[in-house]
Amino acid sequence: MTTAKTPGAPGAAGDGPLTGVRVVELAGIGPGPFAAMLLADLGADVVRVDRPGGQGLTIDPASDVTNRNKRSVVVDLKAPDGPERVLDLAERADILIEGYRPGVAERLGVGPGPCHARNPRLVYGRMTGWGQEGPLADRAGHDVTYIALTGTLGMIGRPDEPPAVPLNLLGDFAGGSLYLVVGVLAALHHARVTGTGQVVDAAIVDGTAHLSAMIHGMLAAGIWQDRRGANLFDGGCPYYGTYETADGRYMAVGALEGQFYAEFLRLMDLDDLAPAHRDPSRWGELRERVAARFTSRTRDEWTAVFEGSDACVAPVLSLSEAPHHPHLAARGTFTDHGGLTQPAPAPRFSATPATIRTGPALPGADTRTVARDWGIPELAHDGPAAADTH
Repeated sequence: MTTAKTPGAPGAAGDGPLTGVRVVELAGIGPGPFAAMLLADLGADVVRVDRPGGQGLTIDPASDVTNRNKRSVVVDLKAPDGPERVLDLAERADILIEGYRPGVAERLGVGPGPCHARNPRLVYGRMTGWGQEGPLADRAGHDVTYIALTGTLGMIGRPDEPPAVPLNLLGDFAGGSLYLVVGVLAALHHARVTGTGQVVDAAIVDGTAHLSAMIHGMLAAGIWQDRRGANLFDGGCPYYGTYETADGRYMAVGALEGQFYAEFLRLMDLDDLAPAHRDPSRWGELRERVAARFTSRTRDEWTAVFEGSDACVAPVLSLSEAPHHPHLAARGTFTDHGGLTQPAPAPRFSATPATIRTGPALPGADTRTVARDWGIPELAHDGPAAADTH
């Protein structure tokens, strides 16, 4: 695990490929903040507009890694001058991100209309679960309900048990945040070429459905069954899944191709099962024997057996174990900043490496520096009187 570098103020040279890009984030929870964190990790100057008193489902702001590399101001959008403060920021920004229900930003006076009136080049990114239109657009929801309708949740888990909830990684962050980031960066390119901004409607249902494109192709080709636990990647295949070891831990197996499968069987001392590779009628037998074999040793013992091989087998690590794995430690996949162990910025760039410059932005702590750097004197009257902490 490496220690993060701490260069100068946001926008300093060498902070990442998005150095010089200004982003306004209207504070929310989940996929919006994560998307803004990714932009900040890549060097953008992200100003988070927090609301007085915070909001629900939050953790201690000092531990909220999704707010790293950002700066924060506090604006009460329901105050008479609140919308104007946000519009002042939008006028100077390249991208704005909001995650309200459809119509809320408009009612608050900070929707695309007034923002584009002040800044026609602005990319206005909207993060929702259901999207800006459709029968469910105004309904409440969360990750699990969004992915349920896309068919993706129904693919995950054992066939004799309820679908397994994949945390909120599949919907909120993969189908939501990452698609929002792709969208706003594509729109930013368009704005810089044409001088015209636009609205990016990033809906978790759209992104999550898009993630299943390969599976839909396999279904159409007749090589995927529309049920759980019967296919190559959903636990149905005995050489693509997880197995319990003697100490109650687990190993992950992904020996799909013939040469990897052969190596796997050799190291498991199960060479007689070679014909079962492409014979689903023998998968039950293969699973039972592999499972029994794995229970004969501990996870660490099996890790040693497969060390250096191409059998595509790895130990299933916990969150606290992962940063210490030799490969991840060598790459610096996790880092430590301000006493917080966290994933390092990704992906990596040869010419403009991304770094963790600052810890989580505390609400309102950067009002003075944002007012100075963005040239908005009136903004300095908002937020706490305490000195900036970033």
